[in-house]
Amino acid sequence: MEKLIIEVGSTVTKVDLYDGEKVENVEEKTIWFKKHYKENNKLNINDIEELIKLVKEKKEEYENIYVCGTSVFRALDEESKKAFLDFFIENTGVEFHIISQDEETIYTVIGATKNIKQKVGVFIGGGGSTEIAVCENGKIIEMANTRMGVMDVMDKFPDLSENIAKTDVETVRSFIKEKLNLPQNKVDILILAGGGHLKFALNSGINYEINTLFKDEDEPIMMSIETRKKDTQKYFKEISLDEIRNRVSDPKWWYATRAMTAFVLEAAENMDVKYIVPTNIPMIYGIIKEL
Repeated sequence: MEKLIIEVGSTVTKVDLYDGEKVENVEEKTIWFKKHYKENNKLNINDIEELIKLVKEKKEEYENIYVCGTSVFRALDEESKKAFLDFFIENTGVEFHIISQDEETIYTVIGATKNIKQKVGVFIGGGGSTEIAVCENGKIIEMANTRMGVMDVMDKFPDLSENIAKTDVETVRSFIKEKLNLPQNKVDILILAGGGHLKFALNSGINYEINTLFKDEDEPIMMSIETRKKDTQKYFKEISLDEIRNRVSDPKWWYATRAMTAFVLEAAENMDVKYIVPTNIPMIYGIIKEL
């Protein structure tokens, strides 16, 4: 049976369809939940209504819909949480599930490691949280979670969204390092999941090569840590963000991509990573096992 999964993040809402065998991305939409929440310490009604509109549109096409949210929804106090959950189901007829940080990690790791036996790291970066897991034989052996994401970095360094960043990579990494929790385990391979890391790699102008570390059609490319480090510097100081935004269909999505590259590099170098594997793998692979 078909199942439509709507995964609502702090900034990006992902819509994926599971047909009983494979997963297909249907849509991605930028809704600034985290950014607007930080302005007034509550969810923005316009953001909520935009999400409700999206769910209603999908209900016209799909019968079986599961909606879940992560970071910013976990931060709500109990009264605000209940008010939002009640308002959402009253207006959509669909229950909204708030996913814990550990659940987010577990669900995403299932998809990222489904064809991997060796020891790897899985990096899950979002607008308001960051999760890093170390896995072996598909099992999590260590998790390190942080209640900080790319929108927190953008609050500190808003120039990262400009055509060419004024702040350098090392300054951003120093800010991240103060708060980022890291696993004790070291790994050779770091898989980037939970967001559009593959989309970023394919469209940003950074270098990559065919993934020869393992076979998975959802994880087709990789790059060495040396390449990634050099290209992150380039992405901050040489690559035009305006040029990218002018040629892609989702220009708002690129707002915090420089912040994300700094997160990735800080995690990778501290974990002694040799290769990075960017993917678009979301939580859906784990969620469908629970449904």
